[in-house]
Amino acid sequence: MNLWLRVLHLFIASLFRPRLDPVSDVSRLGFRVWPHDLDTSLHMNNGRYWTLMDLGRADIMIRSGLWRKILKHGWVPVVSAGQIRFRRELKLFQPFTLETRIVSWADSWVMMEHRLVTVAKDGSPIVSATALVRVGLYDRKAKSFVSVERMFADLGIQAHQPQPGAEITAFLAAEEAMKKTT
Repeated sequence: MNLWLRVLHLFIASLFRPRLDPVSDVSRLGFRVWPHDLDTSLHMNNGRYWTLMDLGRADIMIRSGLWRKILKHGWVPVVSAGQIRFRRELKLFQPFTLETRIVSWADSWVMMEHRLVTVAKDGSPIVSATALVRVGLYDRKAKSFVSVERMFADLGIQAHQPQPGAEITAFLAAEEAMKKTT
């Protein structure tokens, strides 16, 4: 139930937040660790990180206008791969910010980065976790993934693909290697 309340809050708040350019802007969502987010070690459950990251991606889709296109065309957002690096634990009642942004794309997929950030006593940011997620939009009618070019065209965006960083190249190479074993 707690996720549904967060989703409802996200949808309502998105109506009052500024529009996002999905290529250049960063979604920032504030959260707090609640008792239902904890695991048996009394810090945020590792599965909850992934669940909250869904909300970061949803925020970008809603505030960029992509959500309307998804509904209009019957597309389905799909996560095909993800990798996370935990750096610091998040404890009960601790506030944090989820930052979500698009870092690269090609053909029919987009690479997104999620960062969960807290603030140190001196005000400096502390990254608690970083994740890379490869996502795409599946067109059920065409039985294929939507090209990034079409997605951007539907949003009225013209952008050049950024050069992927070393971490993205390594992530994609690992993903390709895993495909060959399954």
